[in-house]
Amino acid sequence: MLDRLFTTAADDSVPSVFPAEVTSQQAADLLADVYMPISARGGDLLYSLVRASRPSTAVEFGTSYGISTLYLASAVADNGVGHVFTTELSAAKVAAAQSNVDEAGVAEWVTILAGDALETLADVPGPVGFVLLDGWKHLCLPVLRLLEPRLARGALVVADDIKLADLGEYLEYVREPGNGYVSVAFPVEDGMEISCRV
Repeated sequence: MLDRLFTTAADDSVPSVFPAEVTSQQAADLLADVYMPISARGGDLLYSLVRASRPSTAVEFGTSYGISTLYLASAVADNGVGHVFTTELSAAKVAAAQSNVDEAGVAEWVTILAGDALETLADVPGPVGFVLLDGWKHLCLPVLRLLEPRLARGALVVADDIKLADLGEYLEYVREPGNGYVSVAFPVEDGMEISCRV
């Protein structure tokens, strides 16, 4: 199933520039047909991290078509403990991701929250042991700050696409020891930042 989804995603064409006045919702609607997935090696890394850390609650910001969700949910299911809460702004992608999760047989391990992450993730139960930040890059830091009061000590926070300029403020934050993280860049595709909450 992942091979099929990655093959479809390989045909993605993402606009490099949006008009400045475009809102997150408008951008999500414009990109409703675009997968924007993690890489397969990035997925393997996420699976391994979740298997090793065994979080009771895993949170994903940016479901898209659910490719990364499948890696997270498979790891949680194979652990036999935990639950994935994932959030997506595009209604079309929410429906597609739910269909993919259902087809993969991991739906019992996943809750897909539709809407603005700063609202949908406000009530996710803690302690949160694992976070994947792969939604709009300028919102990764606000989403992390929203989740911080519920992060378990030792929680892992992974941000994808760290080569993108919009993640600059986020990276400065998690790489500053005074903010409570030990953080390292990991070389998969466009890079992932793995930060441990200490």
